[in-house]
Amino acid sequence: MGVHMNLNTTDNGTPPGLIRGLGLWAAIAVVIGAMIGQSVFLVASDMAREVGSSTKVLAVWLIGGVVVLLGSFCYAELGAAMPEAGGDYIYLSRGLGSLWGFLYGWTSTLIMRPGSAAIIAAGLLRFAGFLFPSIATPLFTWHVPVPFQSQPYQFTLTVAQPLAASVIAAVTAINYFGVRTAGRFQVFLTSVKVAVVVAIVILGVALAKPSASQPAFIAFHSHAPLEAFLIAVVPVMAAYNGFSYLGQVGGEILNPRKNLPLAAILGTSLVVTLYVLINWVFFHVLGFSRVAQSQHVASDAVALLIGGPGARWLTIALIVSAFGSLHANFLTGPRVPYAMAHDGLFFGFAKRIQPSFHTPSGALLFQGCVAILLVLTGTYQELYSFAMFAIGIFFGLTAFALLRLRLREPGLVRPYRTLGYPWTPIVFGTASIATSVNLILVRPLRSSVGLAIMLLGIPFFRYWSKRARASSLTPQ
Repeated sequence: MGVHMNLNTTDNGTPPGLIRGLGLWAAIAVVIGAMIGQSVFLVASDMAREVGSSTKVLAVWLIGGVVVLLGSFCYAELGAAMPEAGGDYIYLSRGLGSLWGFLYGWTSTLIMRPGSAAIIAAGLLRFAGFLFPSIATPLFTWHVPVPFQSQPYQFTLTVAQPLAASVIAAVTAINYFGVRTAGRFQVFLTSVKVAVVVAIVILGVALAKPSASQPAFIAFHSHAPLEAFLIAVVPVMAAYNGFSYLGQVGGEILNPRKNLPLAAILGTSLVVTLYVLINWVFFHVLGFSRVAQSQHVASDAVALLIGGPGARWLTIALIVSAFGSLHANFLTGPRVPYAMAHDGLFFGFAKRIQPSFHTPSGALLFQGCVAILLVLTGTYQELYSFAMFAIGIFFGLTAFALLRLRLREPGLVRPYRTLGYPWTPIVFGTASIATSVNLILVRPLRSSVGLAIMLLGIPFFRYWSKRARASSLTPQ
């Protein structure tokens, strides 16, 4: 989908107003479609190795779901009060100052959006590994010394990583040439994802026999309980990521005072319920040890339930769904650097429009190149840790921006007010920041790189802001 600036005005040349056309069910669909992705089909094994029992894994899904529900209340208020394109960029700029808004856009462009694309591509190839196991074959391994660490960092490049980079390149090319994904196709992909979750749950309840009893705890890691919990929350938050999108369409929801909180509660609660149920099915069918050791939890569970052919068809459905998610990422992600470049707050190439296809070519190619670099240098687990480190920090800052806006702008029209305020943003913000801080402690290399990239934005902001001010004062 290209960015057509001339389509953003009405016939008389004035900017159009947002149309409130999303009813309750459409708003719920936004929540569910944004949240259900691929992580829930993959991360149970990572979580099992961290916390050591199926009961604890399910508890982490529940607790993470509560945190996400609190976050959706916060984003519902912000989205309804400031229904402008940009989401967190607008909330942070207005609540905390322009520097924080810029850092969100900078980090989104360099880490969060390309990181999310790399996660999806890596997950897609992990699904493909169920069909073609040779994809997981290592090509080579490097041991890189890391300052202040007793053990070197082990970097392994597998066959899957160059293939994942090729998938990203293909999606970048599709978007570069202006191929648009029809809304109905996106609805279809969302339906596929929901149908797969529901089908696995139904099959698990109807057909599964309990797996042989196994030890309740297997010590895969030696982390302290709280540390292990916070590590396990990272993939949970990655799986739930997308709940904040509802607030960004707050200005287009009918009767937002009623429908925004209802959609947030019902949509998020449904996803939390489905996620807990599908993880229960995984453990019920495979048993704890097999879940902890599996690289394809959903496919392995379905293979036991209905046999190999059924599992292969499910895996193909997951691959198609993941490709659709990756395409959607590239439809929306380049808009952030494109908008920032137009404001003079990013590299000039990001505002280029391809003259024949009218796509944001500069921003698209930039996101594609960064995503390829990430997917070539990280595993699935490392990638979601890297991206969620940055996302957790900005979730916390957005919660703080909500608190500050209540004090600074008490007269701001708020069609919906956060339930449980002020404890809701406090708990959500604290939990988000705690997850990111813990990642610095347990996975310092990736987190330090992420933090350095974020802080690198500060001198760029100073330079671009000064240049933009000087340009505005120059006679035209």
